[in-house]
Amino acid sequence: MMDVEVLARTVDDAASSARAIVQFGEALSEADAYAVQAASIARRIARGERRIGMKMGFTSRAKMVQMGVQDMIWGRLTDRMLVEEGAAIRLDRYIHPRVEPELAFLIGKPLSGVVTHFEARAAIAAIAPAMEIIDSRFQNFKFSLSDVIADNASSAGVVIGSWSARDLDVSNLGMLMSFDGSPSRSARAPPFWAIHCELWWPPLAWQARLARA
Repeated sequence: MMDVEVLARTVDDAASSARAIVQFGEALSEADAYAVQAASIARRIARGERRIGMKMGFTSRAKMVQMGVQDMIWGRLTDRMLVEEGAAIRLDRYIHPRVEPELAFLIGKPLSGVVTHFEARAAIAAIAPAMEIIDSRFQNFKFSLSDVIADNASSAGVVIGSWSARDLDVSNLGMLMSFDGSPSRSARAPPFWAIHCELWWPPLAWQARLARA
């Protein structure tokens, strides 16, 4: 039987100390994995961090097929994960960090329960380019579905660029990520319903949406 609090402490300690851990294994159910995630974030909150948003994972059909899932996963973001645009970071804070280009959405009003595509879109107040720092706490960056959920969807940091008007059309939007001035990675946003994004929630909206989590 899996002990949620023990696993939460294991994940939290791994993130805090930048030391890799072994996989939890398939015995951990998806529901238990989210419980571990919630408990690990609760430890962060107890240390003074503040929840500010959530991230979505496995938003591309190719990644879903690779992981054998039919739906996206999600993780929680805290203010400690924020990195100022242009700021330097210490790599020794992470185990094996990677960076992915993203889109961030500022949610301007609370959402709760099941919402439609149009309701979700109407709640968007602004859109910004972003970079996500992911850092799986598992050895060799290898994990199962339940592992990555428990590990807060590999969330480690986020950089948010300048906000643009909510009516910006991001469908099929091209993105170019550069490293030391040289192009490193390019991507194109899929249709709006499947955008790989960070959700940037004002505190009240966040609490209304995730009070039960």
